[in-house]
Amino acid sequence: MALTYSSMLSLKSELAAFNLLNTVTGERFTSDDLDKNKHSLIMFICNHCPYVIHYHDEIKRLANDFDKTINIVAISSNDVEEYPQDGPDKMRELWVELGLSFPYLFDSTQDVAKQYKAECTPEFYLFDSSQKLVYRGRLDESSPNSGLEPTGKDLRNAIENVLNNEEVNPDQFPSMGCNIKWK
Repeated sequence: MALTYSSMLSLKSELAAFNLLNTVTGERFTSDDLDKNKHSLIMFICNHCPYVIHYHDEIKRLANDFDKTINIVAISSNDVEEYPQDGPDKMRELWVELGLSFPYLFDSTQDVAKQYKAECTPEFYLFDSSQKLVYRGRLDESSPNSGLEPTGKDLRNAIENVLNNEEVNPDQFPSMGCNIKWK
């Protein structure tokens, strides 16, 4: 595991188009399938990263709290030849185990991760309903072995602000976690 920080894609960047396998349903899911009247949370995660595992309960709380009001999509872009535990079948198994139903997409070419300039897992990107980036970076200041319980404070504040038509604080912190496993 190589500790990596997110590169912090420029605010106001456009939501990059994607067309990926939804491992939950076995169907393709595209950026056009997002409800254009809602804000969109795109997260880059994977199955095996201890930083992502640290946030499993908070990701479930985010889904429970916001899945009716925003689009939520998770994407895994890891090289499954070297990390088979991050493959589509294992992704689906994890989603069933966690009780999640929002799309968990497999970026087999890694092109989508490159479009978003994703560097690590987890990384969180919040786009407003005009598909402009308003938040990117960490969920909160906790990490494995930090002694802090995940609260999702940073991302939750951004979501609440955008839902209330308030400005999202541009002072944002990079996410940190395992590097994306490039081919």
